[in-house]
Amino acid sequence: MCSRIQRLTVVLASASPRRTELLEQGNIKHVVMPSHSEEVITSQVPSQVVEELSAQKAEDVYQQYEKKNAGDFLVIGSDTVVAADGKILGKPKDKEEAYQMISMLQGKAHQVYTGVTLLIKKDGKKIRKTFHECSDVHVYPMCKEEIREYIATGEPMDKAGAYGIQGAFGMYIRGIEGDYNTIVGLPLARVYQEMKEYIY
Repeated sequence: MCSRIQRLTVVLASASPRRTELLEQGNIKHVVMPSHSEEVITSQVPSQVVEELSAQKAEDVYQQYEKKNAGDFLVIGSDTVVAADGKILGKPKDKEEAYQMISMLQGKAHQVYTGVTLLIKKDGKKIRKTFHECSDVHVYPMCKEEIREYIATGEPMDKAGAYGIQGAFGMYIRGIEGDYNTIVGLPLARVYQEMKEYIY
């Protein structure tokens, strides 16, 4: 029997409005509790980095939430990176770095990785699931003026890889291979499949 009554509290370990919107889109009730843990990376492999960071965020929030709340719950930790030619592109520190990043991306394909860690407290036991999804993004060629104009919108400055696919940069996306939501920041369908046996 397939139940759709949510029986477990879901805690999103992220302040990202985009991740909240995706969970709401899936009708998954949740509370937001951002992680404030220091990020420690021991790898340069994009898939490993996002899994590692998602686990750190989930663990931090799991401990915070457990101290203040009784009962079972599920924490979602997530992290997204953009990789071009195997190099991880984080959030640009200034406009010039944003220009360099977009220059690397324009006219070719790159990858977006999102790692997810689910930490579930169920019947007093702690269960962990960590995985990642990867999507390819193909970008049309952009001239210098187009890049500068996009940077002037301010949109790139808080985005990994210096762009947001759901914003003004969308007009330069030739196509994608994979899950669009992975690029936005949370592979909703995979997350749902992994956690539904615990929350319903």
